[in-house]
Amino acid sequence: MADFVELGKLKSTAPKLFGVPTKTKIDEMFFTIEEKNGKFVKKPLGGIPYQSVINVTGIPDTGKSLLAEQFAAVQADMGYKVLFVSVESPAPFLYTSLKQKSKALSLDFEKLEENIVVIDAAMNSEFREDPNTLLKTMEKAIEAKHITNVVIDSITGLYEHKEMLARQIVRIFFNFLKEHRQTGIFVSQKRSSQDLMSSEAAGGLAVAHIVDGTIVMGKETVDSKWKASLYNMPIGSVLRTIRIDGCRITGHDDRTWVFEITEAGIVNIKQPLEEFVKGGDK
Repeated sequence: MADFVELGKLKSTAPKLFGVPTKTKIDEMFFTIEEKNGKFVKKPLGGIPYQSVINVTGIPDTGKSLLAEQFAAVQADMGYKVLFVSVESPAPFLYTSLKQKSKALSLDFEKLEENIVVIDAAMNSEFREDPNTLLKTMEKAIEAKHITNVVIDSITGLYEHKEMLARQIVRIFFNFLKEHRQTGIFVSQKRSSQDLMSSEAAGGLAVAHIVDGTIVMGKETVDSKWKASLYNMPIGSVLRTIRIDGCRITGHDDRTWVFEITEAGIVNIKQPLEEFVKGGDK
């Protein structure tokens, strides 16, 4: 590419703006603005923005991996190829999880077996320690299997014990996905000292500053009478929340939403927190 280019020259290579479905409420939370009868109205995008790289962050047990797996399963069931880089959990455990998820979502598991390609970085230290080795393997998979979606769970696992390099490593993988025109999900881990609902994760804001958008997942234990009264939930229960912290590609709902993880491990986004507190459907 030239050192500089007129904006109009980029038209032929600019990605189309449409949603890649997750089949959750997230598909309605990203939107575009259209003119109708002289007024500007919101139109749901129908998924995460095509060819975007979205960061999903939160403390442990907030549903990050479940959401990433749900996205992969839905896309595979729709016939699209997904590359799943498993950094935290060995690949056989991912197989078991996706099989259960396909049952809960009434998906065709044979399609998932055919359309999801797995790189097991959890059991291969070279993939975790040497980004170039992992990238070469990812490139082979993308070209051989005609991949259109990539999930890395988690990107944090690729800079463990070297958080000073977080920005550099995240940038390498972000640019790689852009170069290969992939729609991507990066799962990132929070440290316990970080704000539960901020986009900050291990490595600081390295991930959030580089990616196209961030989804923050949180949980709050109802551990006082005040919280029990506020949320109308028994003491000891858990309130789960999700929020799109930002997106540079398209508009988004920036409210905090309440969600549940069903017994089958499915992420079900229910309603805005403000409505939940007012006594809506719980």
